[in-house]
Amino acid sequence: MMRYICFLLLPLVLLTSGCTKKDDPKQEEPGKVIVLMYHRIVEGEATNLYERSLEDLESDLKYLKNNNIKIISFTDLEEFSKKQSIGEGNYAIITFDDGDSSWYTLVRQLLINYQAKATFFLWTYKIGSDSFMRWDEVENMSHYQSKGGIRPFTFGSHSYSHTYLYDSRNKYETLDEYREFLDYELGVSREIIEQYTPGEVNVFSLPFGNGAGDPEIIAAAQRNGYKFIRTSLWSAIDNTNLDLMVIPSLPMLDSTEPDLIGYYLGF
Repeated sequence: MMRYICFLLLPLVLLTSGCTKKDDPKQEEPGKVIVLMYHRIVEGEATNLYERSLEDLESDLKYLKNNNIKIISFTDLEEFSKKQSIGEGNYAIITFDDGDSSWYTLVRQLLINYQAKATFFLWTYKIGSDSFMRWDEVENMSHYQSKGGIRPFTFGSHSYSHTYLYDSRNKYETLDEYREFLDYELGVSREIIEQYTPGEVNVFSLPFGNGAGDPEIIAAAQRNGYKFIRTSLWSAIDNTNLDLMVIPSLPMLDSTEPDLIGYYLGF
């Protein structure tokens, strides 16, 4: 009789334990970081591959906001690298190459409106000429502070003369001469920018993306005080490629759709 009662009670016990057991917590997908690369911003329609309209730039910012993609800085990326983990959520770093005057006349106020951080890479030889920014504009922009004393606009180097760093190796007879060339391109540009901006310049963007991952270029960057090299390799950053000297990016060109950001983040 007792054996029969136990047999009847067993399914009830199993059913009760199944109902009271806590569900396993949902495993969140590891986060990713996308580095967006812009050049010149224009009012009206873009007229060449490397231009993007102000309207499209605003659409990009709205896309980031609507999809809970947090805008961060390279310093934040460094913290991820130290932990070797991005954690949960998706992030974007906004960058601009060359030094076009549109950064001051168009981009600056739009980023302020969206409370967005950005890093601007300067072709230092050209600043103050043609359609490029002036140094007083660089100084003004870099010293701007939002609420809480935060400086959202960081300036980095895009080299002194915007030449092909890796391909220039064949122009020099010795390795020492080539290294002197690299030190000039990376070192002098950094020194000039630091005359007009607060803090240290520690972010470098490869001209034409030439030389991504090259040991000599990386060594030159480190010799000259850089912590980061942004490349033109198309990719997002995840926990498997947190190399601060080979940072991939996504070029935002004249016809790039904002949805491409989500594609690279795995949406």
